[in-house]
Amino acid sequence: MIKLAIDVGSRITKIYKSGCGVVLAEATCVAVESYDEQITCKAFGERARALSGRAAQNTYIVNPIKEGDIAHPELLASLISYFLQKIEIKKKAFKKIEVLFILPCGYTDKLKDKYDFIASALGIGRVYYTAYPFAAILGHGVALSESRPAFCLDIGYAVTNVAVVSLDGIISGFTVNLGSGNIDIHLMDLIAENFNTRIGALTAEKIKDNLASLLENDDKLMIVDGRRTQDGSPTSITVRTSQVSEVIKLYVDKIIEYAAVLLNDLPAEVVAAVMHGGIYLSGGLANCDGIREYVANRLGIRVIGCEEPALCGVVGGGFILASNDIKNKVVL
Repeated sequence: MIKLAIDVGSRITKIYKSGCGVVLAEATCVAVESYDEQITCKAFGERARALSGRAAQNTYIVNPIKEGDIAHPELLASLISYFLQKIEIKKKAFKKIEVLFILPCGYTDKLKDKYDFIASALGIGRVYYTAYPFAAILGHGVALSESRPAFCLDIGYAVTNVAVVSLDGIISGFTVNLGSGNIDIHLMDLIAENFNTRIGALTAEKIKDNLASLLENDDKLMIVDGRRTQDGSPTSITVRTSQVSEVIKLYVDKIIEYAAVLLNDLPAEVVAAVMHGGIYLSGGLANCDGIREYVANRLGIRVIGCEEPALCGVVGGGFILASNDIKNKVVL
């Protein structure tokens, strides 16, 4: 049986295949055409994302995931089918697949029902679920045990998972609708206000990915293309790290506040274990320069990163699939 761990993110969907590693990381996007209320899928994944801001009339770019929930189950089923075929699993072989879906810490039974619907629609053979903090911690290479709590801080595109877990379960945790996507929106507003220039979501994301930094005196720069707010004419501007750092800091500070709330509510013995073990940071925003040091200084706890923080969850899902002992402990 083919074993897959699937992390359907608000921005990127990642798939881990047992024996192969991460085999796909592609945009969670579908381009749809609408004519007389009939909707057809035009493109999926990166091809759909590339049409953002450039799509023809009657073509819409849809993200099936909204704030960690499935807003469009039918479109997500079509997208996952496309991804599975892209990693060379034919439709007739879907019944031979064993899939572990990785859910937000604050998942609901309704969310699981939606994934069950998708799995049934695709004819997937066997489905399991786990919560993101388990997968993210294991993706760091941490050997979870019943007596060793670990603190997960995973900053995704639309949601952030904050939790302390052990192999006994989630000791305390929650999901907040706050992530790096909020930064993109704020950057679009900031560029319009300070530079009189309109930019799209993809450009804002590039600014964040290239310039985001919490290091003092860091001042990278990049040339950004957009349109003047006055007349819509094309223009190019130079944006520097120092001009966007306050936006980055604003949202990181909010996330730190949530982490502090969790820490303050933990039993003393668990806090002691977290102080000793540190905070395991993952998610796309963990690539921001200086973020580990910044969070560590604010919370007074060591922060541990990893080489590919955006892939931590799906890699951890692969570890879960590889061990029946761990799977029996962390499967929901």
